[in-house]
Parts: sequence; structure tokens; C-alpha cells
Amino acid sequence: MSEQLRVIDSGVIEGRLNIALGQALVERHQQGALPNTLRFLRFPPTALIGRHQCLAQEVDLEFCRQHDIGLARRITGGGAIFLDPGQLGWELVVHRSALRGCDLTEVARTICKAAAAGLSQLGVDARFRPRNDIEVDGRKISGTGGFFDGDTLFFQGTVLVDLDPALMVSALKVAKAKLDKRELDSAAQRIVTLKALKGDNCPSMATVQASLVAGFEEGLGLHAETGELDDDTRDLARKLFDEEIGRDEFVDEIELPKHEPGVLEGEHTGPGGTVRTYLRLQGPRQNRIASALITGDFFVTPPRVVYDLEGALRGLPLEQVAGTLDCFFRDAAIEVLSVEKEDFLQSLQAAISSRGGVE
Repeated sequence: MSEQLRVIDSGVIEGRLNIALGQALVERHQQGALPNTLRFLRFPPTALIGRHQCLAQEVDLEFCRQHDIGLARRITGGGAIFLDPGQLGWELVVHRSALRGCDLTEVARTICKAAAAGLSQLGVDARFRPRNDIEVDGRKISGTGGFFDGDTLFFQGTVLVDLDPALMVSALKVAKAKLDKRELDSAAQRIVTLKALKGDNCPSMATVQASLVAGFEEGLGLHAETGELDDDTRDLARKLFDEEIGRDEFVDEIELPKHEPGVLEGEHTGPGGTVRTYLRLQGPRQNRIASALITGDFFVTPPRVVYDLEGALRGLPLEQVAGTLDCFFRDAAIEVLSVEKEDFLQSLQAAISSRGGVE
């Protein structure tokens, strides 16, 4: 008998509270207080940055202020995105044992293929594109990402039902490297909406939801049942919002170092995303890391492992970076979806190489 998948729809909710609600679902699921859950969610106009990104580097803050676009930081990694009520978000909060594989890359493939199969019921040729996109005719209609926290998987995605690409492009600062990787002139060329594909026959939100539910039931082997969001989860979400996720300090918590002597910067862009490294040096020879900051649009599990890596680099002589990184990835319980150890190493080496003639 297949396991239950509770399906809830929280409607359009303010961006930061939406993120807090996702975190609350994870924590309540870990406590055994919630069944496996699929939540549908929507946002007012909001720019969301990934867990490891710098707000000012990814978002045009002045444009967002002028056009009343909200700002929020996700609890997952990945790149900055723009959401509004014309897009449908979905979140899966599922126990590891309910999935066909425990490797994050394998799980992402299974979920994305299930979502693509569901969307294909709408009369579009939706296909999974490794590592975590769903495309129609080579253009992105859904981006996804997530992480394991213990035995709980949190995996989310969006479906571009309708969207003003010009507004998206104006709100976000899309890195040139990301466009060059796809040989595109603008971010708008990379995406496609159901509205653009289906015109006057564009399906309703309810129809899109039903197609996704069918896809997840078939692809994940779970039995969907309609449910409601319980008061305890709502209360926990409000607490998380008030204490952390809703605060400006959380949304803007990653601040890039100032350009000054003793600060090294390095960047590496690979197939799975960009890793940026900032190293502040110390010591008479300026050959020891005083502090490290690692940012980018990557996914790692658990997300907090990036802070552990920054801590492992603190106080380290530069010549020990490669060996320390090897040990860190060998000993820590890390799963990656978009980047590998080598991507972090190349970013670190790029920063160290910018040291020039300092001895």
C-alpha cells in the first residue's frame, strides 16, 4: 500500500512568511507531527535569493523599492528568482524512506521527472534537464532544488504559468556568466511560460496543480489526499518569521567584504552554478586565512555545511587549503546537487591566485 501524500494549498502569502512556512513544515515533519506533504504556494511580486547569496549582488534593490517588490531569502540554495501570483510554487516535505533513492541527485531526477510527466498532461512536451530544471523545447518552465535535513527531504519548484519577463529582468541582476553558459543575450530568452505555449488555452492554476499531483502520485508512488494547514504549523511559521526569517538581518545577512588590501576574491562557474570565494588574510606574510566567505547559486546538503567549511578554512595557511578541502568533503556528511568539491576548490584557488606577488 502506497504512503500518503497530504496536499495543501496555502494560496498567496507574503514572501518571507511563505519561506517561514516551508521551514515550519520541515521542522514539524522531523518531529513526526506531520505526514509527507505537498504544498502549493504563491507569492505577491517578490525577489527571492538563494540561501548562500548576497542580496545586493543579485537584486536591483532600488527598482524593487520603487515597484513594491518584496525581498526574501530562501532556506534552500540556488539562484535568485522573481515570483508573482502568475507563478505556481510547490514544495515536497517527504521522509527519506518514501523515496526510491537516498542520493540527492537521484532523488532530484525522480522528482523532476514526475513533475515533468504531470506538466506534460497539459499538452506540452515537458522534460527533465539535469541537474534540476524542467524544460519545454529547451526553455525553462520550472526550476527546482532542495536538501535533506536528517531523514526529511525538502524539495521545491516553480511552474511559470504566466510572467512579465521584463519585470523579472529589471528586478534581478542576472550574472553575465550564467547567460554566456546558455549562449543567451538575456534571462528572458531562457524561460517560457504556459501562457506563451498555450495562449488562450492556458490552463487554470487548479488544473496545473491537479496535473502535478497526478505526476507525483505516479512518479513517487504516493497516494495524494487533500488536507489543510494545521494551526500548530501556522504558529511555528509565525514564530520563525518573527525571530529570524522575516527580519531584514536574515535577508541581508551575507555582506561582501570591501575591496581592500588583504582581501582576495575568486570565482568559478561550472555546469552546476557559480561559487564565489572571499578570503581575508592575516599574518606578517599575509599567508594565513583570517576569515572566509563562500557565496553562490549552488545547492549543498545540509545548507549549513557551507558555514562549517568557512570555519574549517579560518586560520589555515594558504598552502593547506587543498588538503583541508579534501578532508572536509571526505569526513562531513555532504550531498551536492549542483556543484562538486572541485568547484569549491577552483574558486578557492582563483582567490589565492589573485594574491599576486605578496610573499
